[in-house]
Amino acid sequence: MPADGGDPRYHPIPLAFSRLAPDEQARRLQAFAARLQSRRTVRHYADEPVPDGLIDGAIAVAGTAPSGANMQPWRFIVVRDPETKRRIRLAAEDEERAFYQQRATDEWLEALAPLGTDWHKDFLEVAPVLIVVFRIDYGIRHDAEGREERIKHYYVQESVGIACGFLLAALHVAGLATLTHTPSPMGFLADILGRPKNEKPYLLIPVGYPAADAVVPDIAKKPLDEIRIRK
Repeated sequence: MPADGGDPRYHPIPLAFSRLAPDEQARRLQAFAARLQSRRTVRHYADEPVPDGLIDGAIAVAGTAPSGANMQPWRFIVVRDPETKRRIRLAAEDEERAFYQQRATDEWLEALAPLGTDWHKDFLEVAPVLIVVFRIDYGIRHDAEGREERIKHYYVQESVGIACGFLLAALHVAGLATLTHTPSPMGFLADILGRPKNEKPYLLIPVGYPAADAVVPDIAKKPLDEIRIRK
């Protein structure tokens, strides 16, 4: 037992941290903010291929995100196969058609109107890469007799959400366009991609380069004074 009575499984190491001068802090933050402020949700993609290294590098960044009890409850499935992308598109459009034509309230459709969206999801086939993010609700291990045991995961939704934020930022910094797509329900993704029962679809991200004629809706973000409160 450690002298301070702490848990023997805790092995701290020195923090590697570089303290920046105030002007350098401001410069880096401004540069990062300017880069992210240029990000837009893109629905029109070129069919130009994206290097594996960029996708893997961005996912590696996502994997550095903090998570509850460091369980890292995420899985990133990279889909390039045209037939698999087509299956995903058709299944997603089935759900989206039902949403727009049956499930969505008038209020919800009114909120979506400025974005120009509908149930057609061509981008799921045109984008060269789909990254399908799964949350891992619990781990699985087997005891000496082969019986399955569950390993509890903590703050799964929050952890995967943070990782997705890292991923989107990394892809944008790498010069790639993205879209966050959440067809509901998303169970078809687990079926098409053959994921185990402890993994549930979380987010579908088309990735690529914008088409030459790509357009985006004319929208604005809330100003800082509206989203920040000082106490």
